[in-house]
Amino acid sequence: LIMDLMDKLTHVFRQGLSDSFYPVPQQAIGVGSAFEGWSPHAQDLVYRVLVPLSPPPGHAFHVELDTAGMLQRNFGVRVELLCTCTREQLGEDMLCFLHHPEEELRRRRDPSLLHTLCTDACLDVKKTVHWFHRFVRVAWLLLPESRHWCLTSQPSSHFCKFQLSKDKESLAVEIVLGVRQGDSDVFVGSQPAEAAVPSTTWLETYAVAEAKFFRHISRQAPQDSWHCKCLQLLARFLTGVGFSSYALKTVAMHLLNTVPPTQWRRRDFRQRLVDILKYLQYSLETKQLHHFVLGNASFPTEISLPSGFRAAEPPNLFQHLASSPDAHAKAMQEYIHLL
Repeated sequence: LIMDLMDKLTHVFRQGLSDSFYPVPQQAIGVGSAFEGWSPHAQDLVYRVLVPLSPPPGHAFHVELDTAGMLQRNFGVRVELLCTCTREQLGEDMLCFLHHPEEELRRRRDPSLLHTLCTDACLDVKKTVHWFHRFVRVAWLLLPESRHWCLTSQPSSHFCKFQLSKDKESLAVEIVLGVRQGDSDVFVGSQPAEAAVPSTTWLETYAVAEAKFFRHISRQAPQDSWHCKCLQLLARFLTGVGFSSYALKTVAMHLLNTVPPTQWRRRDFRQRLVDILKYLQYSLETKQLHHFVLGNASFPTEISLPSGFRAAEPPNLFQHLASSPDAHAKAMQEYIHLL
């Protein structure tokens, strides 16, 4: 239902923005635990989708590394104007932003993306999310589902949050906007940063690559595979104080990449739970848990990553435990509680 609605919204977007110079939304991609099959809390299920944005005609996106932090790399999306004189010569009704007089452009064309959603020639996260959020509310009224479902928006500056409700049924949706790095499955996204950063900062997100990894495993696994149930069960008991469900997911992905899919059947459930817990215990004791996508030389080659990604130095997800004895002690207490 969610993906069908996103496809319809994207279609309305493309029709409504066909003559403008706003980013062009592409087909949404389901990411996160709900789409990967291990969401721990059915009653608080959030369907998270990533909507890739492509540049409009006469524009180009350049994804540029800004700062490389401990766990998350910051990027800027620089917007460049392209010459479209050739397209005009071929009979297309398009004035070139670079070579036509400004007065004629103002009279005959909508403003370029640089003058609408950019700050200092870079795509602005907050402006882009606000624009997308506003358009979704308008586009929703054009869909037949709007006669049966109620759409309630929840304000957020870095992604679009909506609640869909009908009778006693309710669905929570989060839409993250992203720009693809080259032709890979790694994006820079509009998620909120950990600290105060400029609104032109986009954070690297591996959500699409991780979702593809779970699909990759599911294709290889037998029908009675319980790999998602293992992760779901353990995540359900996490309180999230000392370590996050993402850390647990990272441990599970490392094991899924090394333990053959045939050894995750129902009969192996107890042993795989023990394996995950032992891996987590060792990671907590050594205060080191390598990122699964960035810097993983054994990441499946069928999932496209940016050049040099597999050979990079993997970030340590438990770096904060190495620098804070109190945090480490708390995490160990959480692990004992989980046991």
